[in-house]
Amino acid sequence: MGNYDLKQEVTDKYSLRGRVFSKLRADILSGKYKDHEELKEVAIGEELGVSRTPVREAFRQLELEGLIQIIPNKGAYVTGITAKDVQDIYMIRSLLEGLCARWATEHITEAQLEELEENVYLADFHASKGHLDQMADLDNRFHHILYEACNSRQLERLLVDFHEYVLRVRKQTLSNGGRGKISNDEHRQIMEAIKAKDGGRAEELAHEHMTNAYDNMVKNGLYHIYPTEG
Repeated sequence: MGNYDLKQEVTDKYSLRGRVFSKLRADILSGKYKDHEELKEVAIGEELGVSRTPVREAFRQLELEGLIQIIPNKGAYVTGITAKDVQDIYMIRSLLEGLCARWATEHITEAQLEELEENVYLADFHASKGHLDQMADLDNRFHHILYEACNSRQLERLLVDFHEYVLRVRKQTLSNGGRGKISNDEHRQIMEAIKAKDGGRAEELAHEHMTNAYDNMVKNGLYHIYPTEG
């Protein structure tokens, strides 16, 4: 792996190219652009109010992530995320989220731990009211607190990317089969293990949390929102 340059990452994030890339990636992952749909530089540039240059640069970055394919003399076409990609992401996340929970146990601050506890409490309240949007937001935040607490920029970057890649299916997953309440109960167990400074238990629970989320997705047939082939 090459040298990691945080300053360059921050610069890219807020550059014109970075903003165009982030918008296009979010649109692809949300399903706005369908599989095999052509992305047209001029139309996207006009929509976003930018020239073709940052759009072209964003295309190259999207191709590196495997979200589009650029065919010379033809154009850029969405490849997106397939059902196999989602399966792979959940299996990889199950291992990385476990590692993250273990490291978070060692490095979490009092403020972060308090936010975890508050997060679990609020999610219970919204689960009892059936507030799916708030539950999804709190679910996202729970994981991001752990990513921040693990004290590893490399692991945080990987997990944030994987998290964003499956946002489309995660909200549906939380709304099926009572998964939202069960998911938050699992969050509570992870939080309590971290609070008890039991890194091994936190790792085991975070791993199980991801595999349970994947199993629930399969059980409820949520694969239909993703194509089966790339």
